Order: sequence, then C-alpha cells, then structure tokens
Amino acid sequence: MLVLITYDVSTETAQGRKRLRQIAKTCMNYGQRVQNSVFECNLDAAQLVKVKTLLIKIFDKEKDSLRFYSLGNNYKNNVEHYGAKASFDVTEPLII
Repeated sequence: MLVLITYDVSTETAQGRKRLRQIAKTCMNYGQRVQNSVFECNLDAAQLVKVKTLLIKIFDKEKDSLRFYSLGNNYKNNVEHYGAKASFDVTEPLII
C-alpha cells in the first residue's frame, strides 16, 4: 500500500536539528522524498508498523508533528502530480 509520511520538526535547538536528520534518514530507508518533509512509501502492514514505531521514538510529541496517510493499493487513481521533480513508480524496480 502507498503511505504518505509527512513531518514538521522544530529545529530551534541542536536536538531538533538532530531529530530532523534522523526522521529524514529513516524515511529515506522506506520510500522516496517527494517534497522536503514528505515521503511516498510503498509498504506492507509489517513495514508500516515498523516505520511508525521508529519515527514515533524519534520525534518530540510536544514540539514536532508526524502524519501517516494510507492511500492503499489503488493509489494511482488518487495521486496527481504537476510541475518539477516528477517521481518514479515506487512499485517498480529501481535500476541505478
């Protein structure tokens, strides 16, 4: 299923900047960055539970925001993209 992960991390302190880097790095392990704090991730149920658990351990619930949008398996009918930085199909193999 396609899951959109978004976050807003307070970076006023060194600890906040560290949390921001940790959250971004964790998200990069599960999907592709489509905007600065937005990742598209193709996850199964177990992966979703794992990434949620990891991110919730990192973020500060008093200062930061973390959101998960589950778009399901038929997401292609629900996602429209216009402009720069076209993304790749997260379900296809990535050849570099």
